[in-house]
Amino acid sequence: MKYLCLVYFEEKSMQAMSQSEWDALNNECLDCGESLRASGHWLGGEALQSVDTATTVRLRNGKVTTTDGPFAETKEQLAGFYLLDARDLNEAIQLAGKIPPARYGSIEVRPIREVVTEGNSAYP
Repeated sequence: MKYLCLVYFEEKSMQAMSQSEWDALNNECLDCGESLRASGHWLGGEALQSVDTATTVRLRNGKVTTTDGPFAETKEQLAGFYLLDARDLNEAIQLAGKIPPARYGSIEVRPIREVVTEGNSAYP
């Protein structure tokens, strides 16, 4: 089963890290990704740029509007994601616990909902 692991942390805390601390964390994340690939659990993932670069899009009454910044003001910001293949939620939680930024913020684990139409094509 597929699980999306959303990585959240407080950007201000990350910005307060020294360059060597930041580099060490990034190297840990790369190593974690390699380990997940080697074990067959890795399906994909990416780090996101700062929330300062975010744009929120809404469609209301047929009109698209945009707002600079993230959808909601929160203490922790979405920083990236890992898409994993795990046997079940328990295994996904075990794998998420190995994602290095979990020490600084949180990892939200959510099962992927497969949506299939009559023509057998998936859509959101």
